[in-house]
Amino acid sequence: MSPIASVASHFMPPQATDVARQVDSLYAFLLIVSFISCVLVIGGLIVFAAKYRRKSFDEKTPYISHNTTLEFLWSFIPFVIFMIVFVWGWIVYMGLRTMPENGLEIAVQGQKWQWTFTYKNGRSGGDMYVPVGVPVRLVMSSTDVIHSFYIPAFRTKQDVVPGRYTQLWFKAEKEGDYNVFCAEYCGDGHSKMLNKVHVVSQAKFDDWLGHDPYKGLAPVDVGRKVYTARCASCHNLTEVKLVGPGFAHIFGKNEAIEGGNVTIDENYIRESIVNPNAKIVLGFPRNVMPVFAGQLSDPEIMGVIEFIKSLK
Repeated sequence: MSPIASVASHFMPPQATDVARQVDSLYAFLLIVSFISCVLVIGGLIVFAAKYRRKSFDEKTPYISHNTTLEFLWSFIPFVIFMIVFVWGWIVYMGLRTMPENGLEIAVQGQKWQWTFTYKNGRSGGDMYVPVGVPVRLVMSSTDVIHSFYIPAFRTKQDVVPGRYTQLWFKAEKEGDYNVFCAEYCGDGHSKMLNKVHVVSQAKFDDWLGHDPYKGLAPVDVGRKVYTARCASCHNLTEVKLVGPGFAHIFGKNEAIEGGNVTIDENYIRESIVNPNAKIVLGFPRNVMPVFAGQLSDPEIMGVIEFIKSLK
């Protein structure tokens, strides 16, 4: 690690990519130059104010001619520093925007209030798993509003916009678990839009990618895993309303909806997962619950139903 990058590392999250070191080095350079400039300007102001202060009201202000060399230097030196920062920043930016040709491609979908990661073999989930030292290319979209995919340890961020695809890439150099945030305010559950990037060895990644995450689990346990990954940001396991209703004791209840009543049974829960705007319980807004049609398999949906039933 360079001396400049080491300065920034004390103020920033862990550096998990080469881009992170580059960004930190540029940040530290700006910090050091700004500090030196502040000392020179403020220090010079104080020194000159003390040295050349008027001793009495009768004293005349001396005439001081300009210094061409000094005036040139205090214009030229900031210009050189500005050009260094511009070129340095452009190089870092181009490194961030130049996608690898043969990287691991993962589809990322943002929706209120979670991220979904889908791999080429069809496996998907609420956390991302990637092998260490392998370039990863993310193709991202949003189903509702603008989100912003941000991994602080990688120093990389990209807006995720409805109706179009945006892209981002990284190559993690250290194994570990790294936080994923949404950096664009997207509603009530914005602060709970939290996920992880798990950087593992190639062998562990291959094993994870080909492994059935629900093998040997009872439906209720499958539902518990799905709830933790997909539902916890909007639904409590109590009767307290969060964004959506609490799940405790909800199964079998009779609720008022527009135009009548509905019983919270297996069919209603399934419909609420795949088409959440079909029957809205009074007191809850429309177009808030994400549409999970095509995102959750039948065993996962049945697992969620069984899990909710177990909370009765």
